[in-house]
Amino acid sequence: MVLAMKRSGTADLPLHGGHVPAWLAERMTRLGAAISESILYHYGPSELLTRLSDPFWFQAFGSVMGMDWHSSGITTSVMGALKRGLNPRAHELGIYICGGRGRHSRRTPDELRAVAEERSLDGEALVRASRLTARVDNNAIADGFQIYLHTFVVAASGEWAVVQQGMNEASRLARRYHWHSAAVRDFTSEPHTGIVGERQGVIMNLVDRHAAPAQQAMIAATRELPDATLQEFRRLTAPGHHEVRAEDVDLKRLGAALAAAYERDLRDFASLLLLENVGPRTLQSLALIAEVVHGAPTRFADPARFSFALGGKDRHPFPVPLKTYDQSISVLRGSLDAAKLGDGEKMEGFRRLDRFVRAVEERCHPRADFDAAIAHENAISPALGGRSVFDDKKPRKPKPAQLTLW
Repeated sequence: MVLAMKRSGTADLPLHGGHVPAWLAERMTRLGAAISESILYHYGPSELLTRLSDPFWFQAFGSVMGMDWHSSGITTSVMGALKRGLNPRAHELGIYICGGRGRHSRRTPDELRAVAEERSLDGEALVRASRLTARVDNNAIADGFQIYLHTFVVAASGEWAVVQQGMNEASRLARRYHWHSAAVRDFTSEPHTGIVGERQGVIMNLVDRHAAPAQQAMIAATRELPDATLQEFRRLTAPGHHEVRAEDVDLKRLGAALAAAYERDLRDFASLLLLENVGPRTLQSLALIAEVVHGAPTRFADPARFSFALGGKDRHPFPVPLKTYDQSISVLRGSLDAAKLGDGEKMEGFRRLDRFVRAVEERCHPRADFDAAIAHENAISPALGGRSVFDDKKPRKPKPAQLTLW
């Protein structure tokens, strides 16, 4: 049986130009797949879908992978990385990523029917859910955002999540919508559990529970649109500034991760977690990755904190440390491969690492010096292969000198 939907929230993000360079996209594919596989290993497909449908966790997920922590590009990049990383092993993992941006979104019905054929699911029910989530957000909620990205994540059981994004050219914002088939709901009456974003004033909401007369009137072709009732919105609006600021980060939680990485006695303890031969900078990254895998929902209220794992492609808060990125992938992938062979001890090490950092946070009450942390990261950046999109720009060729004829 395919469950109906409930919307779990949305997030407003500033429109951001540029692209993800190949050197980061390839690493995002490997790290995103490894983190997703870790969640599947520990908690199963339903938990991965639950997290993808949480706008706070999704933002932290993108940040820990090196994307700009608050830009609209995080949605396209993260879902693209997951599709590249998980779909080749979908038969093994039981998770399928369908759809995408633009023309890829139009392929969603055919991709869902193919999954349904392989897994003996009701393909037409999945296609209907896909179309309804898009049309509810694009047509029934008149908030000024037009959907241009639609991704449908379905498990072998038929449970699914949707992540889609719309654009409002007037406000220069993108709005990300999250759905999860966690409960049977009526598509046309209160299908949303929340809408997050800047208040748009009075909007038309034809799936509000008070809008049944409007629905009936439209069906009767009277064409008279009644006033829509207002709904109280949850807020998660990314700030307009692009850089990471101290007020965007829980400095106590960040301090615990930094302490685990830079205090010698704590680093020695970390060696007990089966993460031997891992330097302090990689341990810092792994601590934040472990929290993305094991953290409770309440710990993702400040997604910017997770950009301290592997930086950001636009140097916010610092360039992406490629050596740390590659070693983090290697440690996580090695642990997953060992777990497949029956040795799950190293995977459990990540769970213990997450618990250890929380214990430091609770007992030692460390507080990060925000400016000092960024200054330190920038200082060690060259040694760690720090790179950003600005390093990829070709220097301008000087114009040839012009000859003056006398």
